[in-house]
Formats: sequence, C-alpha cells, structure tokens
Amino acid sequence: MPTDGYGAQSRQFQPHPDPASAGFLAQFGASDESSEGFSPTPRGYQPGRTKYVVVIGTVMSGLGKGIFSSSLAKLLKDKGLTVAPIKMEGYLNIDSGTLNPYRHGEVFVLEDGLETDMDLGTYERVLNQNLGRLNFVTAGQIYTEILERERRGGYLGRDVQMIPHVTGAVKMRLRQLAMTGNAGKPCDVVFVEVGGTAGDYENGFYIEALRELAFEEGSENCCFVALTYILEPSILGEQKSKAAQLGIKRLMEAGVQPQLIACRAKNPVTEKVMQKIAMFSNVPLPRIFSMHDRASIYTIPDAMRDGGLDREILSLLKLHERVNAKQEDRERVTWSAFTKRLNAPRAHKVRIGVLGKYASLRDAYASIDKAIEHCGTALGAEIEIDWLDTSDVATLAEAKQIVSKFDGVIVPGGFGMRGVEGKVRCVEAARVDRVPFLGICLGFQVAVIEYARDVLGWTDAHSTEFDPATTHPVISELADQKKIEGIMGGTMRLGGQDVQIERGTLAHLVFGGRDVVRERFRHRYEVDPKHVAALTAAGMIFSGRHTKHPIMQVLELPISVHPYFIGAQFHPELTSRPLEPQPMFMGLIAAAIARREPDFAQTELGKRWVRTAAGTNAAVTA
Repeated sequence: MPTDGYGAQSRQFQPHPDPASAGFLAQFGASDESSEGFSPTPRGYQPGRTKYVVVIGTVMSGLGKGIFSSSLAKLLKDKGLTVAPIKMEGYLNIDSGTLNPYRHGEVFVLEDGLETDMDLGTYERVLNQNLGRLNFVTAGQIYTEILERERRGGYLGRDVQMIPHVTGAVKMRLRQLAMTGNAGKPCDVVFVEVGGTAGDYENGFYIEALRELAFEEGSENCCFVALTYILEPSILGEQKSKAAQLGIKRLMEAGVQPQLIACRAKNPVTEKVMQKIAMFSNVPLPRIFSMHDRASIYTIPDAMRDGGLDREILSLLKLHERVNAKQEDRERVTWSAFTKRLNAPRAHKVRIGVLGKYASLRDAYASIDKAIEHCGTALGAEIEIDWLDTSDVATLAEAKQIVSKFDGVIVPGGFGMRGVEGKVRCVEAARVDRVPFLGICLGFQVAVIEYARDVLGWTDAHSTEFDPATTHPVISELADQKKIEGIMGGTMRLGGQDVQIERGTLAHLVFGGRDVVRERFRHRYEVDPKHVAALTAAGMIFSGRHTKHPIMQVLELPISVHPYFIGAQFHPELTSRPLEPQPMFMGLIAAAIARREPDFAQTELGKRWVRTAAGTNAAVTA
C-alpha cells in the first residue's frame, strides 16, 4: 500500500455507513490502464469522517467568500466541531509573497512562514486559530507537485492530464487537510474557498475536482455554497437578481448544485429577490442568506445563527450528533459580549494616521485596519483612521503639519525606495513632537535611520537596501541571509519566531510582563549589530531581541523622552484577534486617548495601558 496515496496499486473507497447515499464503490488506480480514474487518498483516510463545505463565487470576485466561510466555520467550531479552512487560488505563483498589494491586497504570513492571501487573516481572526501550509494552495503549487512527480516517474508511464491527475492532486490535498487539520488529527469539517468566480478558466480544475470529491464522498458529506451578488442600480431603485441567476446557472453547468446561497448586497435582500433565486437555483428559501453590508464583519456569525444557517448545515451534513451544546452556549455568550461592545457607544474618540505607501488601497493594510478595530472595541474608542501616502512628503515641516493632525501614528511595512524618505521625516516629526508612534517592520527600520541621522549626526545613515554606498549602514541585509543567493521571495526571514523581551521596558509592560513573546516576521534587513552600541548610548532602547543572536526586534524611547514611541521588526498586526487585541496596538491607542484626554491615564483602562512619568505603567496585568 503506497504511503503517500499515489502509486501503482489500485485503491478502493470504503463505503459510507449509508451505502445508498454514497451510491457506489469506486476503484481508482494511479497506473491502472483499465481505469481512467485517479483519486489518491492518504493512508488511513476514512470517507464520511470529515465533511466538506465548499464556497464558490459567482458574478464577481472580492465579495467576501472568506468572510462568509469563516463566519459559518466559526458557528460550527462554537458547537464543539473541529474545522479547517483552505483557500484555493488559481494563479500560477507558488505563494502570495511577490504579489503587489495594489493587485491583491496585503500578504498575510502564517506561523510556519507561508506567504498567503489576505483571506487567511480573516480565517485566523474569526476562528481564533493559527493556520499553516495545508490551508492555502495555488495552481502553481499543484502544477509544480505534478510535474516534479512526473519527472520522478511517479505516474509510471501514464500520460499526465488535467483530468484525472490534476483534479486528483487537488482531492489529495483536501483529504490530507481533512486528516491533519485538527492539530495533526482528523477534523470534522473542511471549509473550501475557491478564489475568483465560477467560469474563470484558471479555477475550472478546482471546481471539477470538487464536483468529483462530492460524488466520491457522498451527498451527505459535501455541501456547496454559491456566493453571488445582487445588483441594485440607483437609476432603477430596486434590486435585480438576473446577474445572480446567470452566475449560479454557470456553476450548475459545471455539474455543481449549490445547497446554500449567500447573497451579497448593499441592502438587505428582499423576499421577492430571494424567491427568484430559490426558484431558479433549486435551493429552498431557508437556505438563502442575505449577506448585506454591515458595520462590522464580526456581526455576521450572529446573523447567520439568527437565520438558522448553522442548523441547515448540521442537517445537510448530518452533524447534529457531534454538537456540544454546553460549549456552544459558552462561546455564544463570549462572542455576544464582544459584539455588544462593538456596537456600543464609544466614550473616547481619537484620530490615527497610517503613513505608508499603499494608502489608496485599504486592503493593502487589512490586518492593521482590523488590529485597530479590535483595540477600539476593547478600549471603548471611536477611531478615525487616515491612510496617507508618504511619497510626496519632502520636508520636515510638511511632515510636522501632517503628524500634528493625529493623536497617534503608525508607520507600516513595505518594500522599495518610494516613500521611504517621507516615512523618515514623519517619524522625526512624531518623535520630536511626542506624538504616540508605532513602527512596523520598515517603520521600525526608518525609526533607526531617523534616530541615527538626527541624534547621532550621521546624516547619510541609511539601509543598504536603499543606499548600498552609505558610510553608516545602520540597516543591512540579514547576516544569515547574505550567504543565500536566491530569487525574490526566497531570502527573507518568514513566520513565527520567539522574541526575548527585556524586563523593565515599555515592551515588557505592554506584553503583560512576559519575557518571551512569539510574533511573525517578514523581512530581509535588520539593524546592523556594529551600530547597536552607538544607538543605545544615544538613548535608543532595544527592548526586544532574538533569543540567541544579536538581532534587534523591538525598539523604544524612555518615558522622559516620549510617552509612547515603539517599533517592531515583526508584524504585530498579524496576531491580533477580536477577543485578544494585539498589545502594541493597544498601547498605541491608549496613549493616543491619553494625549487627547489626560484624565484617561487615571481610569481603570488607563492605569492598565498608559505609561506615565510617575511610573504608573500598567499593562502588567494585560
């Protein structure tokens, strides 16, 4: 028996406990010339143990398939079921690491270092669980796997084709996730999100593979969801369902009959429109959900629960017996308390500036946006966010004029020279004028550059990424990466790593007194160890470091110099969750509130988060 699911021996599916519903016993062989089938399975896989929920878009992309899928997955997780999501992308890139944020939004880095689509961030935040490499796949990964296997003789002389070999590889990937998605153990439900829309050429093989999967696994083990779009042209003044009907029809032409339909719309979808959708899609009304615009995506799980969508899924997939009612009650209370705070009147109001280079596309900083939202809810603050491009900031005076408008500023990460000098000037303005500041990745690096230039007097201080000839390379390429001659995307420090936090520092207080924290990295350059002593002597504090090597990972300034000036080489926004806001962002928002409302420092929340000259540095109990 082959150990990886591929091989010359025939493999037989075990029948589902209800043979009538499974409908058949299928035999597939990797090299069996008498059979055109090819459906590899991991060793020990049991059909029927794991259920599959597949979400496919119609009409247009970018409507929120990840939001719908993660919200529905949360409802099942709340009931005690184990869930594992996967995002399937049709592009030929191996991962999302080299994609321009203007084309595809932010790159979200997983704990194991895989650079993925921003939807993986939505899954992690809503489900409050870390994901890994099996939770994201691209066409590039699938094709690479197949071609490498073919070169090794893995198909034993067969002509390798889209069907059955490419579709077989997709099914293998899904079944591997089904077996290991629950911390290495089988999970109850795999949620599959197909990128793009039905009808896209690059996604056709995914949809065909999923059709085959549903046929092989049995009708009660796979549920298809069509997420469509309801037009509402202002000139007509009513909702129109024709585009949605045609999009669903395109999916049905591919052999996929949806059991649920989610209707994206600006306003709640009318009963009349849902009746039309039901009539032309063969989907009963109770299984059609209005996914209209809401103030926050975090209210969608409750809306689904109120609409009975969770019960419909349990019935379709015969999962009622696996529900833990007590756990569901606890999780519902916890989440409802969060959504009540989310919708409650805010006692404070602050204005935060995000000073980056992709300001015209909010999705480029999606995780920062969400991290700020989490903090606003926890601190009872209404937060106005301004997204500003630093590319045109030419002087310190201009930077001061910009920064002075805000109660706090964030300088985020990025790649390339454009906007860097503007970031340096904005950091100087925030430091000199004592405006609460959080620097992230490149924002951390430009804070070092600015400090070296203005405080140490090294006027040409720079990063070798931008000025290889500088005589003061305070930022240089990672020492352990200099030996690697790789292409773009292969030479960065990526994923989760431990950070040693120095006691008695702002970082130590903000992180609740923890000596070691785990954060996610995505960078190629670092503070040059040769210049650390000079920077430290000049007053900069490196409060977070690598646990073994002389790599600086958190910087800050003392309270005598600045109320809240901190930077991180990692990306703290990637680990912020609705019920567990990221501490560095919490400190920033609290400092911003205190800047506008000095009395806030004496409140319960203020004592917990605001560092004062008198030494009431809370956060220890955070």
